[in-house]
Amino acid sequence: MSGQADHFVGLLWTSFETRRQQKGENLATRTATAVATTKRTYGLPFVISASSAGTVIEWYDFYLYATLAPFFAPIFFPSGNDTASLLSAFATYAAGFLVRPFGAVFFGALGDIIGRKYTFLVTITVMGLATVLVGFLPTYAQIGIFAPVILVALRLLQGLALGGEYGGAAIYVAEHAPDNKRGLYTAWIQTTATVGFFLALAIILAFRLNMTAKEFTTDAPLFLGLAGGWRYPFLISAILVAFALYIRLRLRETPLFARLKEARQSVTGAGNWASESFGGRKVGVILLVLLGLTAGQGVVWYQGQFQALNFMTIYLKLTFTQAYPIMLWAVALGTPFFLVFGWLSDRIGRKLIILAGCLIAAITYLPIYQQMTEHAHVTKDATGLITAANPDTLIMVALVWIQVIYVTMVYGPIAAFLVEYFRAKVRYTSLSIPYHFGNGWFGGLLPLLFTGLVGATYPEGVKKAAGQLLYVPFLSNFMGLPIKTDISLRQFNTTGDPNGNIYLGLAYTIIVALMTVVIGTLFLREPRGAKIWSEVGGEEPGMVTEATPAE
Repeated sequence: MSGQADHFVGLLWTSFETRRQQKGENLATRTATAVATTKRTYGLPFVISASSAGTVIEWYDFYLYATLAPFFAPIFFPSGNDTASLLSAFATYAAGFLVRPFGAVFFGALGDIIGRKYTFLVTITVMGLATVLVGFLPTYAQIGIFAPVILVALRLLQGLALGGEYGGAAIYVAEHAPDNKRGLYTAWIQTTATVGFFLALAIILAFRLNMTAKEFTTDAPLFLGLAGGWRYPFLISAILVAFALYIRLRLRETPLFARLKEARQSVTGAGNWASESFGGRKVGVILLVLLGLTAGQGVVWYQGQFQALNFMTIYLKLTFTQAYPIMLWAVALGTPFFLVFGWLSDRIGRKLIILAGCLIAAITYLPIYQQMTEHAHVTKDATGLITAANPDTLIMVALVWIQVIYVTMVYGPIAAFLVEYFRAKVRYTSLSIPYHFGNGWFGGLLPLLFTGLVGATYPEGVKKAAGQLLYVPFLSNFMGLPIKTDISLRQFNTTGDPNGNIYLGLAYTIIVALMTVVIGTLFLREPRGAKIWSEVGGEEPGMVTEATPAE
């Protein structure tokens, strides 16, 4: 019935448009005569600000889970073993990354068929709703198995939304930017991930410093019978998302996509979209971009932004108030370099900077982490287990800052690279798929793999549960499936250190980064200088003009 009604309305609208066009009137002319209008002009600063505001909130939402996982893991994944609970929380975190490529396909199709603007309005709404609901979620003790099940579902929604967000924001800015400054202007979008991370850390730290550890984890009074100060940063997301939606609703479609629509060059349906996106050798190109670019970028990103913090708190036993200020200072001091390397990529090329960042990171990670251990000044108990730390803060900030610089090298130019590498009509899809496979799978699995690799090196009988690497913790802990979970890598801990080989997790990051350097060097071209507006026979855009009702 609904389909018939829609069809009838469509026929009426078509008839109305046909008769009106026969009179020489189009919709724009008719609107102009009915409503007095003024012209409001906005340029790239507004485009960048509006796109970035939403993306900051998206990244803030996504980072909350990773940062707060050590606090809420025991109440959603109780197992009697802190390491197993943390692995379960990280596995759920990783699940959000695993679905990002599926979000890239779904929202990429929407972005290429319907438009850039409307698609990233949907993504931020879904992300915000999923994040706020985490703040309201009852614990395992209150609703049993439904608590982790719902948490996993919300993480999957976050991952799907993020799969469509980045591509939309990056393309929106790139399709407004001049060819010779695309690296610089899209680098502003790259800063949003770090700014979102910084914002998440700052808000969490503000609440944590004003609560006891017990209040922050379980005992802080909250409405609806829920408790835990860790919930407040999730709930604050509602305000931030409302602001971002307000900003984005003021945007119009990109001029390049509008030109595609006018020229009838955009994809027109699922079949046309699929053939344009994946037909011929296009899948091979996407695969090369994944393995030769975004996989290495993904692991370097998550090593510097996430695992550096996890390493300090989980393995070196820095307290929350010791580790978070170190991370905040390193991120704050490193963020401007996104713009530096974006600007530099407009002059010397995107590929060179990204692959250089991967190579330098792979060579220097091990000595950096060894220095972090030395300058943490750890305290050990009688059995040799690390129990506390008294870090040299300035040196630790410098060591983490170096890793953030690697992040800016691989991430600053990447939006411009991807936009220039793919055609406009399927750019949203073609850009998003390798980006989210690289960041969602190669990068997003890093915390879980790092934890599992280190845990597998513990001596016999010491924290045995941490050796559970090749399993799905949620299924193993809660569904009772007979999955073999004990994987031993004790040969990499020849001294029998009860802390395990805390550097073994770096092997994954280093191997993937080096793989990217080799494949990217051999098979990827340098896209700098691409004239993306030539695809629609137009000139580079200047100011963007929109009509608004006169007051």
